[in-house]
Amino acid sequence: MSTMIDLQAMTTPEKLRLMEELWQNLSMTTSEIPPPEWHGDVLAERDRLIDSGEETFIDWKTPKKRLQEELQ
Repeated sequence: MSTMIDLQAMTTPEKLRLMEELWQNLSMTTSEIPPPEWHGDVLAERDRLIDSGEETFIDWKTPKKRLQEELQ
């Protein structure tokens, strides 16, 4: 199936709707889209930082509270 779309003639909201539809369709077949190799490298580095104690975490409540305070 071939579909021709004149992107130049589309409005920005139309393009955004098209992108959303494409993304929704692609997300239903994620097993067909292998992640890039660098994703594994990033995860391995994060594991290394956690294991070595170089990485620290805070619970979600802390930054959420800070953001809410900033918006007030």
